[in-house]
Amino acid sequence: MRDYYTISELTREFGVSTRTLRFYEDEGLIQPVRRGRTRLYRPSDRHLVRQILRGRRLGFSISEIREIIQIYHTPPGEVAQLNLLIEKIEEKRQHLRQKRRDLEDALAELDRAEESCVERLAELGVKT
Repeated sequence: MRDYYTISELTREFGVSTRTLRFYEDEGLIQPVRRGRTRLYRPSDRHLVRQILRGRRLGFSISEIREIIQIYHTPPGEVAQLNLLIEKIEEKRQHLRQKRRDLEDALAELDRAEESCVERLAELGVKT
């Protein structure tokens, strides 16, 4: 395991921009070591970037990710973090299920509207 990673190495590894990593730093999610103007990321920062990106893919906001990360550092630590994560996952799951129901309802409404249009065109003698 290496002691440090450069910003270029992490941007290549994770497919993100330097701006993204600086944003995570500004948000207090990662704290790279500074050597002059150079940022050096520890393995723990690299791990956090991986977790942040995973959280973003799952639809978590930066503030939710921050909360999950911060709870790890307070007693009972990892147990509390994992319990919070389970709770947040369930909330996100419910939110996505509701979105799916809303999309299904909207698609059904579009189908009905289209069917009405086709029927009316048929009544007017227009072939579709």
